[in-house]
Amino acid sequence: MEFDNSFEVPLGIDEAWKVLMDIRRIAPCMPGAELTGIIDDRTYKGKIGVRLGPVALTFAGTVKFEEIDDANRKARVAAQGNDAKGRGAANAVADFHLEPADGGTKVLVHTNLTLSGAVAQYGRGVGIIQMTAAQIITQFANNLKTKLAQDSASAATAVPDHEAPPPSPASPPLAPPPMPVRQATAPITAPPPAASSAKPISGFALMANVLWASIKRLFGGG
Repeated sequence: MEFDNSFEVPLGIDEAWKVLMDIRRIAPCMPGAELTGIIDDRTYKGKIGVRLGPVALTFAGTVKFEEIDDANRKARVAAQGNDAKGRGAANAVADFHLEPADGGTKVLVHTNLTLSGAVAQYGRGVGIIQMTAAQIITQFANNLKTKLAQDSASAATAVPDHEAPPPSPASPPLAPPPMPVRQATAPITAPPPAASSAKPISGFALMANVLWASIKRLFGGG
């Protein structure tokens, strides 16, 4: 099963590439995902929780960068996972590349997904796999934008420490020095809260979207 998705990042293409290649940084932005181990600089262990229709699934496995083309901003990622309850497995190969866009960078993703075992039955009918993937990508993009905004705000509020200049030699006082005036201390701006762990896709929202898509197709609405 193959499908395409895309999203935009509010960064220049060079910076967006660096961010998206940093798995440890972006993994918390993926809905329901958790990075559980690092095998090497291209291979990672993790798990992800998703819903296919009313069924909640948790896949644990590996994600590996098979190809990385820094010059053309392209990469291929292969992922393999088994359901925690032994109901089947999922294998996916995703090719993604970056293109300049107004105000940022567009990320285009082409995915080839294979499900086996009982989980293959859960994804049948009314494009539920494609819709699940689209919602995951949308939530990931929104979470990533929130994280980037928080990182930017934290950097802006960080004040570098500067050493105070050495005091200049003082002349002998001719009169008692004035009493020191206590200056008001500027309030410290607290850094924005850290992004909370992303939640799995809502099953209710997914089924509502599937139903709406079915109605539109039934009446010729696309």
